[in-house]
Amino acid sequence: MKRILATHLIHVLCLTGIALADTASPKMEWDGKPLSLNNAIDFALQQNGEIQKGKSELEEQFGIVVQTRAVAIPQLAAKGNYDYTDLTEAINFPGSKTIRNNWNTSLQLTQNIYQGGNIRASLRSANLTRDQALLNYQTTIADNLLKVRLAYYDVLQAEAQVTVEEASIKLLTQQFDDQKRRFDAGTVPRFNVLQAEVAVANERPKLIQTRNTLRISKMNLVRLLGYNLNKQSLENIPMLLTDKMGDSDYSVELPVAVAKAFENRTELAALRKSVDLGKESVTISKSTYKPSVQAYGSYGARNSQFISDDPAYSVYGGTVGLQASWNIFDGFLTKGKVQSAKAKLSTAKVQLDDMERNIDVEVRTDHSNLIEAKETLESQKKVQEQAEEALRLAKVRNEAGTGTQLDVLSAQTSLTQARSTQIQALHDYDVARAKLERAMGINFMQTNSK
Repeated sequence: MKRILATHLIHVLCLTGIALADTASPKMEWDGKPLSLNNAIDFALQQNGEIQKGKSELEEQFGIVVQTRAVAIPQLAAKGNYDYTDLTEAINFPGSKTIRNNWNTSLQLTQNIYQGGNIRASLRSANLTRDQALLNYQTTIADNLLKVRLAYYDVLQAEAQVTVEEASIKLLTQQFDDQKRRFDAGTVPRFNVLQAEVAVANERPKLIQTRNTLRISKMNLVRLLGYNLNKQSLENIPMLLTDKMGDSDYSVELPVAVAKAFENRTELAALRKSVDLGKESVTISKSTYKPSVQAYGSYGARNSQFISDDPAYSVYGGTVGLQASWNIFDGFLTKGKVQSAKAKLSTAKVQLDDMERNIDVEVRTDHSNLIEAKETLESQKKVQEQAEEALRLAKVRNEAGTGTQLDVLSAQTSLTQARSTQIQALHDYDVARAKLERAMGINFMQTNSK
């Protein structure tokens, strides 16, 4: 997977002059094949709508880079015109001729030599714009891969919860059947049967709700993977996830996490580019305070004005030279542009400072959430075993006549709650880890390859 992402980013770096692939979402129905988290990430990289949109925006930014560099590239222009004059009255001076056909054509090459620092600043701005576009695209990838991970974990949680509710319904149904047999045998009152039947009925809405949550979670995951479901497909999308919740332990010291975030986060790097772009924009704005110099060369031809009235008779030749201009006073236009550029630079610096603070708090919050999730998960390790043992003992005591049916139902409820709490703890742990890794600027392929 790490190699897949590397290949993907190399392709992005070579986008200039290369047409992008068709970004339309594939019209495929989910086929129910085993789907690992690695596969899900791979599908998202190729087909996720937001990532595809990011590609188009990256191409747009690369077009701006080409425009910005144009100031340093020679300009070639061709000109020409032809006109015919139908004269009703002409005054001819001695030795002159009436010219009815007039034409001229020229080809001129112009190169900017000096523009008060504008040329070099524009080239630096082009490079910064390119780098910033790539960083923004990487941010888009990271954000959407996080969404895929969380959606994958949501499906795992919903599947596990459905299993818990089905097991609970099965145990309660067995309890109901047992009490009904005993009632038929005359060993227990009808109250026991009704109590067991109510317990089964109360549990069924939970199973219905968790099954609905599972269906919605699957649809959300498929959407993030970039698939279009067949309009005739079933509500319950066939999907077999192969990963498990809480497969591995993960820990990182808070100072290390904060340091990695400031080193890796592409959002920070992009804002640093914005500050640099602001500085170059100030330079470009100030450049009109200074003169500009261009070199040019041209070659042209035109019809003769004096030698012959034949339009085919032409004179031609070339010209080379230098031209300079200096706008001494422009009505404070340049001053206004400089003030505007400085204000934008100040805004970029404020945004960078604010982003640094936000990321610092984000990392600390996600790190704290990971600690909470780990502690909760640790506290639930033996609860399920204890709840299962409590249920077994309640059944034994009930059969021996030293316990009541209420004890059994209470123990069954406690077991279901323990299983649900453990599933939630596993899900919260995976989510906390994913969010912390995203906050640190670490992508899934890097962590999964270790």
